[in-house]
Amino acid sequence: MERIKEILEKYKNDKITIEEVIENLRLLPYENLGFAMIDHHRPLRRGVPEVIFCQGKTLHRIVEIVRHMLDKSAVIMGTRADKNIFEEVKKVVPDAKYYDDARIFLIEREKLPRNKGVIAVVSAGTSDIPVAEEAAVTAEVFGNEVVRLYDVGVAGIHRLFMNMDILHKARVIIVAAGMEGALASVVGGLVDKPVIAVPTSVGYGANFHGLSALLAMLNSCAGGVTVVNIDNGFGAGFAAHQINRLGG
Repeated sequence: MERIKEILEKYKNDKITIEEVIENLRLLPYENLGFAMIDHHRPLRRGVPEVIFCQGKTLHRIVEIVRHMLDKSAVIMGTRADKNIFEEVKKVVPDAKYYDDARIFLIEREKLPRNKGVIAVVSAGTSDIPVAEEAAVTAEVFGNEVVRLYDVGVAGIHRLFMNMDILHKARVIIVAAGMEGALASVVGGLVDKPVIAVPTSVGYGANFHGLSALLAMLNSCAGGVTVVNIDNGFGAGFAAHQINRLGG
């Protein structure tokens, strides 16, 4: 976004050549690195910059993508990033941050616009926290206030009931749960706001790495429950942000 502002400022002051215009327009839609095409237009279309999904990418390619985003993105975020990836990124950007549970690295040159509503992120158990944290950190980076309510699953449902004030104050609720995934239905039946369910791969053999939780959430009898993919905390955080921003 800063890069776009700079270009507009040059136009305003009549300090840009035709060659510069051509170069800027060439890079604004996307930048072809050969192995990746960086979408520099994404902030204009979607309100948030492109996010680097690190899983399956080599360290060299991740670092190169970061290098080419540095002067064009106010925020650079990498998901599914382990400590080795973060250490390589930090060599290029010393002030990069790392969120251990969420497995996210963040380079923040400026804050994204703030939304007014609150997003609640709920986890059934402590084993679901990494997925819940991916959702929470994503929502926070995108400009939302987030409150966390962890380890309130159906095995001890009184823990949820004793914290209902947190759910009632939220505009959107994200529920991360593994095992049988029942918590999303419970929360969905108690509140009058959107619930985004995230099945996690936490559970014993018949959980099938999250498939049982996914199917249970898809079959929820509570209206208004929307489901993202297994362990997709990023997708849940992004969706919650999109809902929250509609409220101003």
